[in-house]
Amino acid sequence: MRSKDGAAEARSGLDPWVQAELPIPPAPKGLSWIGAVGPGVIVLGASIGSGEFLLGPAVFVRHGLSLLWVTAVAIFLQTVFNTEVMRYTVATGEPVFTGFMRTRPSSTMWAWFYAVLYFLQAGWPAWAATAAGAIYFLFAGRLAGAMDTAVVYNIGVATFLLCVAVLLVGRRIERTLELLNWVLVVCILGSFLVLALIFVPGGTWVAAGAGFVGFDAPRGTFDFLPAGADFFLLAALVAYSGSGGVGNITLSNWARDKGYGMGQRAGYIPAAVGGQKVNLAHTGFMFTPDAEAMQRWRGWWRIVRADQWGVFFVGALLGMILPALLYVTFLPRGNDIRGLGISAALAQSMGAQAGPLVAAGIAFLGAWLLFKTQLDIVEGMTRAVTDILWTGSKRVRKWRGGDVRAVYYTVLGAIVLWGVVALRVAQPIVLLQLGANVAGVVFVIASLHLLYLNTRLLPLELRPPAWRRAALVVMSLFYAFFVALSLTSLL
Repeated sequence: MRSKDGAAEARSGLDPWVQAELPIPPAPKGLSWIGAVGPGVIVLGASIGSGEFLLGPAVFVRHGLSLLWVTAVAIFLQTVFNTEVMRYTVATGEPVFTGFMRTRPSSTMWAWFYAVLYFLQAGWPAWAATAAGAIYFLFAGRLAGAMDTAVVYNIGVATFLLCVAVLLVGRRIERTLELLNWVLVVCILGSFLVLALIFVPGGTWVAAGAGFVGFDAPRGTFDFLPAGADFFLLAALVAYSGSGGVGNITLSNWARDKGYGMGQRAGYIPAAVGGQKVNLAHTGFMFTPDAEAMQRWRGWWRIVRADQWGVFFVGALLGMILPALLYVTFLPRGNDIRGLGISAALAQSMGAQAGPLVAAGIAFLGAWLLFKTQLDIVEGMTRAVTDILWTGSKRVRKWRGGDVRAVYYTVLGAIVLWGVVALRVAQPIVLLQLGANVAGVVFVIASLHLLYLNTRLLPLELRPPAWRRAALVVMSLFYAFFVALSLTSLL
């Protein structure tokens, strides 16, 4: 039955929500929480490979640990943003991109708008290219230089294509990513923690703690924005502390496929090999917020809080501070480590003091981390564009008998062709900074768009409280400040 109150969500041209009952939430205890959470670990896995392992070290080695405060603020605001993204998906079973398409002036305009932003942010396979630098170090025993550009490019292409191969197998793509990211997060954070406990002196740990409030311990002064800071690099770090831009929004697509809330009624995107045809709903659902439904809603919100505050927030903070501690311990302050070998800079420096086995271990962790991040980015972009096309076009939904896999893998093929070309455009770290700065722009716009969505389309009982609304406004202003600094530095 169609929603009787469907006018508001259908004004942009999409079909109204279908009335349905909110599914019963799981009630996990003990180790069963590992199965209940999932979308947060996928986003966390993607975040560790960009802001935490590449941009963070580049900033902290150059300017010191006093800039940890910006990452703490960014991760807090992104966690609030993520929970609001999931609020919409749990309530409707739709990805937030679909929600944005439900606002005026038209679904088509917003579909193109966010698809273009997604491409500008994530269409550069910088993670595969930076992983290539770590792989090169593993085999050559040295950092890649200008004369090694062709070799690093070929390794980057091979790494990129391997990411695509992983997405061809399995039953449910979201579940494949979830399992891989659990392995990634546990191994990476555990390894960095052990290394930090062994090699990082106590004074550096104290300096990191002081850095979360903007205090530069070695110089004995507060230094919130160091003189002469590279604001293009700093703005990139602020955007990619946590996940970043469209990556945070795609969290809702993974939550839908995980079956959070109304996502159980929407279906999911299956894999090409091992998956079966699944009917993926092109429109969402809405439930009547009576007493029983609201009790179920609170149960789902318990899962969302654990997924985001327990997994994403804690993991993102650890993912930022642990590599930072190691980098500033082994690399002198003021160095600019950006270049073809940035992903192996720590391996080279630690290896000089701790031996070749440690160097090889760090390089392997870096290569695995960046490969997994590229996998998440490619899958997220493919998934988001597929959902936008699936929602916005009846012709697409009828193509190949209504099998969403045909759309998904066609989009993936186009992304692969572009990625092979894009790898030659500029050095990987430049591509990464470019995409991260676009992510800052996405946050300026999407935080306010999400605020409008959750306070205008959702029923009153499901809308966010005042402090969350204020946090989304603060988030837009926070990122606008750094976007302005970045643009000013380029003029």
